[in-house]
Amino acid sequence: MKTDIQIAQEAELLPVRDIARIAGLTEEDIEYYGRYKAKIDLSVMGRPQKEGKLVLVTAITPTPAGEGKTTTTIGLADGMRRIGKRAVVALREPSLGPVFGVKGGAAGGGYAQVVPMEEINLHFTGDFHAIGAANNLLAAMLDNHIFQGNALGIDPERITWKRCVDMNDRQLRYVEDGLGGGKNGVPRKDGFNITVASEIMAVLCLATSLSDLRARLARIVVGYTREDKPVTAGDLKAAGAMCALLKDALKPNLVQTLEHTPAIVHGGPFANIAHGCNSVVATRTALKLGDYVITEAGFGADLGAEKFFDIKCRIAGLVPSAAVVVATVRALKMHGGLPKTELSQENLQALQAGLPNLLRHVSNMKDVYGLPVVVAVNRFPGDTEAELALVMRECEKLGVRAVLSTVWAEGGKGGEALAREVVRLCETPSSFRFCYDERMPVKQKIAAVVTEVYGGDGVVYTPEADAQIARLEALGFGGLPVCMAKTQYSFSDNAKKLGAPTGFTVTVKNVTVSAGAGFVVALTGDILTMPGLPPVPAAEKIDVDADGKICGLF
Repeated sequence: MKTDIQIAQEAELLPVRDIARIAGLTEEDIEYYGRYKAKIDLSVMGRPQKEGKLVLVTAITPTPAGEGKTTTTIGLADGMRRIGKRAVVALREPSLGPVFGVKGGAAGGGYAQVVPMEEINLHFTGDFHAIGAANNLLAAMLDNHIFQGNALGIDPERITWKRCVDMNDRQLRYVEDGLGGGKNGVPRKDGFNITVASEIMAVLCLATSLSDLRARLARIVVGYTREDKPVTAGDLKAAGAMCALLKDALKPNLVQTLEHTPAIVHGGPFANIAHGCNSVVATRTALKLGDYVITEAGFGADLGAEKFFDIKCRIAGLVPSAAVVVATVRALKMHGGLPKTELSQENLQALQAGLPNLLRHVSNMKDVYGLPVVVAVNRFPGDTEAELALVMRECEKLGVRAVLSTVWAEGGKGGEALAREVVRLCETPSSFRFCYDERMPVKQKIAAVVTEVYGGDGVVYTPEADAQIARLEALGFGGLPVCMAKTQYSFSDNAKKLGAPTGFTVTVKNVTVSAGAGFVVALTGDILTMPGLPPVPAAEKIDVDADGKICGLF
């Protein structure tokens, strides 16, 4: 069996100018980054033509068995084109952290991939490097301001801005810097986030123009004065230089699928610690280029889809037409308590026990957000007819179709049935709505997500979180959407609670504001903004030969 990278390296790619032509772009609309990658000019998203229909691909709660959400997203777009529809796929860029860690790349798999796979998974067009540079420039200017006399009166004990690096490096979670005193800086406690957790990433992904990007950068809160007043990047006069570093990074990236479907890959916030969607400019650009735009949001629907709807769609004024929930029989059996070592065996009892996880996600799409929905069953060779029939029957009880998807093995051909159902759903009347009114107090918005989307009984706040919410509301940040930072492995804040748990509460430990991005972040459980590497990192298997050919990358 060929690996993903072997399939990608054996593919015949079209020059990106040809992909641009397929997408309806001219030479003036793109900037080349080599033979197979290009940046799209921001003017394209302002074209007067009617926008296409927006379809979100989301998934059940992730397990080690895998779900294949990105693979399904790509295969669905290819399937759309095979049935004669003008489709564009819009994805996030991979982070180097997971690529070298345990999760691997994020360019799809099998015969449903975006290419050039190795470049997309590694440096790509340098967007993440620019984000890291802008983040760390702000950190440097903040510490320099304090060193040079601290005219703003910043309290060194209340600095909230961290440095970042796009790598899983637990050693950097808590550091002390400025050691040595004198000309070496002001000693203080500090730390690093992974780049995808930086507010700069969220700002870039939610900005609608270069001027909006600059304005958002200026609003970023980096800490507080001794008088409890917020200090912003604008106060430090850093926004202009940061925007200069991000000028080209704001432009979305054009690549292709293995079947030459235009693919826009841009931005990459994680959905467990940020809003988990690709950029607004990428989505808006794709909507001008395709009759159907197939996009995805990170992790399960309780995280990625919730934030896609309640944060991205709200802020950008987007109205999705349909949702696809990806599931596998294997993963559902894990949610039913079956060990990973036994997933290849038919087990209807475990599958029945795990199905409530899928059904809750589906119900949320229909009943909370008012969207037409289809279940894409990502078929594995070991799935039995009895198991597949059980999934179909349970979905039918909710009035939802389940469609088999074989895009990993067959590419767009294996996504044709799913594509036809999505087209049908896009013509179905819907009443898209948000989970909460953003004018609600912060606690009511958090409670709405926990009770209506997660299925929990309520929320518990630490004294620190209570005080933080009161302070943020007093400062005028109470009217922003909420971004829940929560484990991706459970509806609850406890990663061990699989399936569709009930009778639980979610504990909010800290609440911060991402004023530039435009949301309040509620941190729950033991969520980390700087991951660590596993016992056997994926990086150990990656290598390059004398001719520069990469191997071992997923």
